[in-house]
Amino acid sequence: MPLIWKYFVLAFSALLPVVNPLGSALVFLGLVGVRPAGEYRALARSIAFNTILFFAAVELVGSAALSFFGISLPIVQVSGGLVLAAMGWSMLNEKDEPSDAPRPSSPRDADQGTFYPLTFPVTAGPGCIVVMLTLSAHASRKVFSDDVLTHVGLFLAAAALCALVYLAYAYAPKIARVIPPSTAHGVLRVVAFLLLCIGVQIAWNGADALITGLVHRLR
Repeated sequence: MPLIWKYFVLAFSALLPVVNPLGSALVFLGLVGVRPAGEYRALARSIAFNTILFFAAVELVGSAALSFFGISLPIVQVSGGLVLAAMGWSMLNEKDEPSDAPRPSSPRDADQGTFYPLTFPVTAGPGCIVVMLTLSAHASRKVFSDDVLTHVGLFLAAAALCALVYLAYAYAPKIARVIPPSTAHGVLRVVAFLLLCIGVQIAWNGADALITGLVHRLR
C-alpha cells in the first residue's frame, strides 16, 4: 500500500473514535440549543473549517510550539481534560428550556463560540492533539519525498473527518426532530455524562504520566 494511503487509513482510524462526529453532534446540539436550520448549517461550516485548520496547525507546528513554551503532553491532557469535564458537568446540570421555539439570532450570535468551545474542545479536544502529535512523530521519515507523502496522508484523513463533522452537525436538527423530546433529553444527558467521564479520563492519563515521571525522578 502506498505510504499516503497507509497513513490516511492509520490516521482516520485513530482519530475517528476520538472526534466521534455523531456523538459530538449531540453535544453540539446541547450547547447551541434550538436555532433556525440555516444557522446550524452556518455553524457546521465554520466548525468544520476551524477543525481542519486546527488539525493542520497541530500536525505542522504542534510539537515545536509545545517545546518552545516548555509544555509537556501530560500537561495538555490534564488541562484539556479538566475543560471537557467542566463542560460535561455544566450540561448535566443545565435546566430545560421552557419552550422549543427557535431563539432569535444574528450572524454575530451564530459566529460566537465557533472556535471555543464548539471547535475546541467539543469537536477536536485534547485527545485529538495527543493523537495528531503522536501520528506526526510516527509519520516522520528521513527521505523527504516519503516524509511529504506520510504527512499528506495525515492531512487527508483530517479533511475526511472534517467532512463527516460538517454532515453530522448540519443535519443534527433533523436527527433531533425524529427523536422524541424526552428521548433526546435523555440522550443528551447520557452524552454529557460521557463527556464528563472522557474529560476525567484524559485528565487522569495526564496526571498519571506526571506522577510516574515524578516518582522516577525521586528514586
